[in-house]
Amino acid sequence: MNNIAYLSLGSNLGDRMNYLKHAIQALACHPKINVLAISSVYETDPVGYTDQGKFLNMAVKIKTSLDAEELLETCLEIEKSLGRVRETKWGPRTIDLDILLYNNENRKTDRLIIPHPRMHERLFVLIPILEIDPFLKIPTIDKPLIDILEQIPNKEGVRLWKQINGEDVYALFES
Repeated sequence: MNNIAYLSLGSNLGDRMNYLKHAIQALACHPKINVLAISSVYETDPVGYTDQGKFLNMAVKIKTSLDAEELLETCLEIEKSLGRVRETKWGPRTIDLDILLYNNENRKTDRLIIPHPRMHERLFVLIPILEIDPFLKIPTIDKPLIDILEQIPNKEGVRLWKQINGEDVYALFES
């Protein structure tokens, strides 16, 4: 396992925390994925299509032997297993897993764009991912993400919902 990837997770339907928990467990149980770090969980206002419930969002850092396309397929399978239905663009969902970064690669195919094209514009992505790695950079942008975050004028709409316990990466999901 020598590939490092960062994923964003989000849910705004049903038991949002439970969907995040099951998605993390599915990633952790995959034989070719090792979950290295998880962020706290943030409750966020919807972006794009705003006529829907608030999201719970978080980020994870993984190490994997899957290539980027295989990781995408794994994420889509996890979404499907947790009841994800794609009806409205940016609409409500049980779970959403997005690949934000994969190694230091730039990749654009019909199915996958890495780095994620809008990650640097979205507080619900920036805040959790910077919690995991405060020195992270996007390969296509010549400045640290923390500088990008500081330049966003309106930081409303993202609230800490459940803080991670730094001693145990899975403490977030204990009953």
